[in-house]
Amino acid sequence: MKYSPLIAILRGITPDKILDVGEILIDNGINIIEVPLNSPNPLKSIQLLVDKYSDNALLGAGTVLKISEVHDVYNIGAKLIVSPNTDYDVIQKTKKLKMVSMPGFFTTSEALTGLNAGADALKLFPASTIGPNTFNAINQVLPKNTKCFAVGGINSENMKEWVEYKITGFGIGSNIYNPKMSLYEIKNKVEDFMKIYQNIFGKDLKKISL
Repeated sequence: MKYSPLIAILRGITPDKILDVGEILIDNGINIIEVPLNSPNPLKSIQLLVDKYSDNALLGAGTVLKISEVHDVYNIGAKLIVSPNTDYDVIQKTKKLKMVSMPGFFTTSEALTGLNAGADALKLFPASTIGPNTFNAINQVLPKNTKCFAVGGINSENMKEWVEYKITGFGIGSNIYNPKMSLYEIKNKVEDFMKIYQNIFGKDLKKISL
């Protein structure tokens, strides 16, 4: 399956809203969805997504810090493991279970550790602290075609600069979702974001495989 290079981060989502929000995202072309494990009843939300949308999207958990959590996510049929850190054992377990591994990194050493452990892609976090110029310097020493997603502080004003420095894609959280929003507000936020995204990039950010 090919994916748009955008990860929807639904921190704080609850099971009663997950399917409606998932439908909004997928209908608007966002087909990588992460439910952080520090959300209320996250495994239930992920399970509901998997049951309905596993054929249409890459679904899984964020803020995964332990091997036991990898197993929990695997057991409900999800395929994506995203972490804020670079934990060799978590990455190795994720790949042993044939899931998609996306650990977080902040330094060149962490990025290379993640790749050596078998990560499929990397999550630069918090991206706003590093910025596109520093990412560009780090990217010079990473293996060619390494997939990197910028997460944290990404908005319509800085996305284009990140792409100029060869970022693969973005993790988007509060710009499109927070638990206090109504479904109407979420729908408008997602649609507005996608219009801006398409106006800036057109087809520059091509769909990817993971």
